[in-house]
Amino acid sequence: MWSQDRHRRIQGLLGHHKQVSADELARQLDVSRETIRRDLVELEAAGLLRRVHGGAILPEQTGKEAPFADRMQVRRREKQAIARAAARLVEPGQTCFVDAGSTTALLAVELAKIPGITVITNSIDVAGTINRDGIEATALLLGGQLHSDVPGTFGELTLSEVARFQVDIALLSPVAIHAERGASNFVLHEAEVARAMIRYADEFVLLADHGKIGQVSRANICSCSHIHRLVTDSAAGRKPLAELRRAGIGEIIVAD
Repeated sequence: MWSQDRHRRIQGLLGHHKQVSADELARQLDVSRETIRRDLVELEAAGLLRRVHGGAILPEQTGKEAPFADRMQVRRREKQAIARAAARLVEPGQTCFVDAGSTTALLAVELAKIPGITVITNSIDVAGTINRDGIEATALLLGGQLHSDVPGTFGELTLSEVARFQVDIALLSPVAIHAERGASNFVLHEAEVARAMIRYADEFVLLADHGKIGQVSRANICSCSHIHRLVTDSAAGRKPLAELRRAGIGEIIVAD
C-alpha cells in the first residue's frame, strides 16, 4: 500500500473514532508498527493529527501544528530534490514570490545561485539566505506581523505589500494538495499570503513532497486548476498524480 493510501486510511479512521492506536493501525493496514510510526510523524508534521503516547488524536483537540524546526527535518532529502527542480524553472533576471515554509527555506539555497533574480518573500529564512555576500540576487522582505513558529511575516500589512508587485513566478509550498479540495494550509494567515501571491504572479508553481499529496488541511488556498506546475518527488504515487492532472494541474514535475 502506498504511503498516501495509508495516510488517507489513517485520517479516515481518525475522523470516525477521534483517536487511534498505533497497534490497531498496524493491524488494520497490515504493516509494521515502525511504518505506522513514520506515517504518524509525517501526518503530524503536516498538521493533520497530533501524536500521543501509543497513537494519535485529531489536531482540533490540540489546536497546534508541529514545530517548524521539526517540519524542516521531515522528508528533507525529498524537499531538497524538489527545491533543485523548482529552481530550474526560474530564469536569470526574473522576479518571484516565495512564501514561508520548510520546503521554500531549502528552495532559497538554490535560488541564491541564479544571477539577477529578485525574490520577494515573507520568509525571514528565505530573505536571509538570499541576502548574503557574493549572492547575485536581491531579496525583498515583506513587512507584517511576526509569528513565533514559522519565521515569517503575516497579516494585513503583508497582504497589502504583496499587492504592490506583479511578478513572473510564485513558488509556494502548502501543507496539503488534494485533487478535489485543492491546495491548503494549516492556518488561515499562511493561506491568505499564498492566495495573494498567486493573484499577483504570472505563473504559479506549487512545491509538495509525496507526503502532502492527497491530504487536506484547514485553510483553503486554491483549486488545482489554478496551479500551473506541481513539483513533487519520486515517491509520489502514479494514481494520486493522475488524479491531480485530471483535476486541472497544468504540468507535474517529478524530482529525482
